Amino acid sequence: DSRGMPASTLLSFEGNNTQGETLRNQIDCGEVLKKQLWKQIIERKIYNQSLLLDKLGKDGGILRQYYMSVKSGDTDNREGAASRLYFPLLFGIDFVRDRNSFGVNVLLNYGYSVLRSTVARALVSSGLFPGIGIFHHNRSNAFPLADDIMEPFRPFVDEIVYSLYNKGEDMLSKDTKAELVKVLYADADYDKVTRPLSVGMTMTTASLAKCFSKTQSKLSLPKLP
Repeated sequence: DSRGMPASTLLSFEGNNTQGETLRNQIDCGEVLKKQLWKQIIERKIYNQSLLLDKLGKDGGILRQYYMSVKSGDTDNREGAASRLYFPLLFGIDFVRDRNSFGVNVLLNYGYSVLRSTVARALVSSGLFPGIGIFHHNRSNAFPLADDIMEPFRPFVDEIVYSLYNKGEDMLSKDTKAELVKVLYADADYDKVTRPLSVGMTMTTASLAKCFSKTQSKLSLPKLP
């Protein structure tokens, strides 16, 4: 659709012969595995936030205690606690992350939308159903799994928004949109390889399918260079 999100499903007669198995594995995923996966996702998100702060000459070490203490399912909300420190360090002490606000928040919203739509497509390409989430769930949200998996990718957007903010750009325009879309081509480190972020997303979603099938226990998640 106009936002780049999948709007329909095309079912071919010669489909992937593991699609049904992959979907059953996803549906049968138990709460224990979901909590373990969410722990990995939040650990990497906060870790990437820490790396970005360090990269920009700020105190990323302040987040270490948060990504090192995430519990299964993030039951004590290390994610939220870390964000309350992270965003003021990044954009100034008075900054509050509010998706309904203006300025920097609008740039973040657009960049995150780019991530969300790309992750949704990567999930579908891996045979997964984006409507069944790990943590996110809302009856009006058609893509909760995309909202789950995009979390560790958010700091890649934050870096571009920070650069635009430092140049005095805090409004959506043709030029700022073009800069934000470039996040899909940013380098992302995966173990011993570096890939463009959009390619890395398919590596992450493929690893998620393997976790659902219980053939591996660790997600392949991006690391901010």
